[in-house]
Amino acid sequence: MAGFINYVQESYNELKNHVTWTPLAEAQRLMVVVAVFSIIFSLAVWGVDSVFSKVIKLYFENIVGA
Repeated sequence: MAGFINYVQESYNELKNHVTWTPLAEAQRLMVVVAVFSIIFSLAVWGVDSVFSKVIKLYFENIVGA
């Protein structure tokens, strides 16, 4: 148990004294960039999926069903 407590204390010390944290304003700006990119990328994937779905539906209705 002493090893675990030592690990937690050293980890806390490392995070508090030796890690350079990103300023809050920059972190918020980067979060917005990631959110916007995620929305745009998901819309692009949805669009491609819709097109492929319609193409496959037409294929099976017209070519395979004939």
